[in-house]
Amino acid sequence: MNVKHTIKSEQGQTATEFALILPILVVVLFGIIQFGIVFNNYIALTDAARAAARKGAVSRSSGNAKGDCEAAGYAAGANLQNPGTDFLMNCSGSFAAGSDVTVTASYPYDISLLGWVVASGRLNTTMKERVE
Repeated sequence: MNVKHTIKSEQGQTATEFALILPILVVVLFGIIQFGIVFNNYIALTDAARAAARKGAVSRSSGNAKGDCEAAGYAAGANLQNPGTDFLMNCSGSFAAGSDVTVTASYPYDISLLGWVVASGRLNTTMKERVE
């Protein structure tokens, strides 16, 4: 009679279900965190390209407009690592009044979950602004 009672007992069911679901929840949580980091890097990259395009648009009378443009982009993307090697900024255009200056920027990313790289590549953005 006592054996029948212990077989039908549901004690520990919640702990077992939680132990089965916990790894999935942890992976989803880490995925959300990794995506947030990549999205933050993309926003920083876009802002750096915007700042570089603005600097390029107003520095046509400068002796080194391309260098000033790229320096402004690297300064605006200060929280992105390895400027000039991983974090790349390129300003192009004639820097003549009325023409467009085009800034392209790229930065590597990788989304890794518990040590496995799920996705990797480069974040790219392009900004154009008319030279004043």
